[in-house]
Amino acid sequence: MEKGIFDGLKVLDCASFIAAPAAATVLSDFGADVIKIEPPVTGDPYRNLPNLPGYPHSEHNFAWMLEARNKKSLALDLTKPEAQAVLYRLVAEADVFITNMPPQVRTKLGITWDHLAHLNDRLIYASFTGYGEKGEEANKPGFDSNAYWARSGLMDLVRADEHTTPARSIAGMGDHPCAMAFYGAIVTALFKREKTGKGSHVSSNLMANGVWAASVLAQAKLVGAKFGERRPRERALNAVTNHYQCKDGRWLILSLLNEDRQWPTLARCLEREDLVTDPRFETRKERHARSLELIKIFDEIFAGKDLAEWRKILDGNGLVFGVVGILDDIPGDKQMIENEVLVPFENDTMMTISSPIWVDGSKKVQPRKPPGLGEHSDEILRNAGYDEAAIKKLRASGAVA
Repeated sequence: MEKGIFDGLKVLDCASFIAAPAAATVLSDFGADVIKIEPPVTGDPYRNLPNLPGYPHSEHNFAWMLEARNKKSLALDLTKPEAQAVLYRLVAEADVFITNMPPQVRTKLGITWDHLAHLNDRLIYASFTGYGEKGEEANKPGFDSNAYWARSGLMDLVRADEHTTPARSIAGMGDHPCAMAFYGAIVTALFKREKTGKGSHVSSNLMANGVWAASVLAQAKLVGAKFGERRPRERALNAVTNHYQCKDGRWLILSLLNEDRQWPTLARCLEREDLVTDPRFETRKERHARSLELIKIFDEIFAGKDLAEWRKILDGNGLVFGVVGILDDIPGDKQMIENEVLVPFENDTMMTISSPIWVDGSKKVQPRKPPGLGEHSDEILRNAGYDEAAIKKLRASGAVA
């Protein structure tokens, strides 16, 4: 088995819901040894996500499979001094400590940067929050639905127009992009350590990542740009960058940014070459001025064939478009499988979703199924130098489970 770029890197994942532990998952994909620290009895609350109302029903804990793959579980009750002592011993030998607990909780549990930095001057302390670590909202709980999606303006911006209801995000939709930014912060700190020999404190937060995702329009607002009317699909300003429904109910979106060159090709694909010489649509300016008329024409044409037919026609003529995918498409998506976006678990045919980074010549480790609560507690403690009597004593105190 490939060991990975981060073979030998020791990571302590003391986080939950979802961006921070997902960043640890990316490190594990490249071979890092990740210890998941979670409370005894209940474990990481994220284990229970699929039990919440509205989530799909499955015999498999799909959320935990994704975020906790490759990791080892150590059940520690960090409210107990004995458990904190265990953590401090692990920190002394660790490369990265990851947490997303609010600052006041970190203080209570003895896991702030100040608590840990003196134990290991090479430690990368990576903290993630909802709204940043300064100001009156530093301790405010944040999830991607509120701190990323809603606070940034994205929830409002994706509406068809100002009269429709703001759109809800799906689970993890902001967390997973945030995880990649957080991973980038950690790797940047590791690079800094290579140059200086010293660890450092790095951070990221949901709010900042949300505004970054909305940054094209947010920057426009910052410089005082004037915004036009928000228009629904049927009244879009450009018919060739709009989305259309096919005969079978599926949707596709055209993205013809090189409009002048591709307009005749599109007309030919639609079997409406007359549109090229139609004085209403002959130039780009005229097409944009009469976009509502053109959208109605396109609606009627695209409704005449199934998505599969349109894919063949548009792909065959080199036109830029996208399928509006549905979840049913993903398990059989050959492009995703061939590019290792979907990969099988070790010794299993069940697939999982790989982190979206590849490095030539350095394979990722094959994903391993996630751990049970405290599955590796004894192994981790032995490796940290605890003998059987000490482990038994820690268990008896409730510090370890």
